[in-house]
Amino acid sequence: MASASQKASHSSDDSVPIRRQVVPVSASAASDVVEDWNNDDRPLSVISSSDPSTNASAKGIQVLTRAQSSHPLDPLSAAEIKVAVATVRAAGATPEVVLSEPGKNVVALADAYFFPPFQPSLLPRSKGGAVIPTKLPPRRARLVVYNKKSNETSVWIVELSEVHAATRGGHHRGKGISSQVVLDVQPPMDVVEYAECEAVVKDYLPFRVAMKKRGIDDMDLVMVDAWCVGYHSKADAPSCRLAKPLIFCRTESDSPMENGYARPVEGIYVLVDMQNMLVLEFEDRKLVPLPPADPLRNYTPGHTRGGVDRSDVKPLHILQPDGPSFRVNGHYVEWQKWNFRIGFTPREGLVIHSVAYVDGSRGRRPIAHRLSFVEMVVPYGDPNEPHYRKNAFDAGEDGLGKNAHS
Repeated sequence: MASASQKASHSSDDSVPIRRQVVPVSASAASDVVEDWNNDDRPLSVISSSDPSTNASAKGIQVLTRAQSSHPLDPLSAAEIKVAVATVRAAGATPEVVLSEPGKNVVALADAYFFPPFQPSLLPRSKGGAVIPTKLPPRRARLVVYNKKSNETSVWIVELSEVHAATRGGHHRGKGISSQVVLDVQPPMDVVEYAECEAVVKDYLPFRVAMKKRGIDDMDLVMVDAWCVGYHSKADAPSCRLAKPLIFCRTESDSPMENGYARPVEGIYVLVDMQNMLVLEFEDRKLVPLPPADPLRNYTPGHTRGGVDRSDVKPLHILQPDGPSFRVNGHYVEWQKWNFRIGFTPREGLVIHSVAYVDGSRGRRPIAHRLSFVEMVVPYGDPNEPHYRKNAFDAGEDGLGKNAHS
């Protein structure tokens, strides 16, 4: 397996070559027979939609007898993620593992013959007629890999053709297709780094002294949030993996509903080397008193300014006695005349694929190939330290999907 520092050539074709042969059958048969010699050397029949065992809705649509376990746009399963990570484990940590989304031609092939809504019209037809393959190309994962020793970021593509064997205790590694080092970048920080950064800052003696000046001796009350430094000057260049943590303090360390963010600790400046987990710079610039303890800041039931919750809100009941107007089949959703596929990534969160509208006699009309919330930036607008730099890229630096609660 190539190391993260090696730049392997990328595959120019997402498909896998398959030797196929169309065998003529009797005139009464409504289908072709396709042979896949890469699989089991036995001809695999392709049946027409006239067979009552199929769910195709249009006459003459051919549906494969061999089911495909995953649509090319389905999010990676837990087993696929496990195999992909195991494949690149020697290269470093993997802060991001997502589906390597196939080209539109592969998606069209899947929607035409392998999965509902079975629309062969999605594919261009040749003079000799369409030759239907017996299987789709293997799914692939795209991994962002961070090598902590070399402070190097690389992007890997891993083929997942062996994933099912791994779930049965067999082969535990996929096939590395390509790896490429990306210069002058830093990948998102992961939960392990967040925890390590908090521990390093809390153990730093000058930090403990600064907190004691503010009346805090119990480090279990302290929250250290590792924020990316941003890029405000050459000192923030991505050649180093840096964080400038923000500090908060709870009033009760064992309260699950405690809102620690209601009590920011200001006046303390910390710069952390996230690669080596060291405090590079520390200053106690200004002694700012902590906000007083106030249970109302937790916004829990029963804790309101008047002492009681509001009682003037009338109840809201949402009932659908006949069920919902939408249908969900795996990751495929149909809602009235709309249909689409849903996916999920740690960076973007919800992704909507292949949005289409059934437009009367025009049939299924494509509307959008891919929709997602690519990035979100919230500039706080305060020019004072440390608020001027509180404008994180919530998707790229922290991950909208990783922070989603529902």
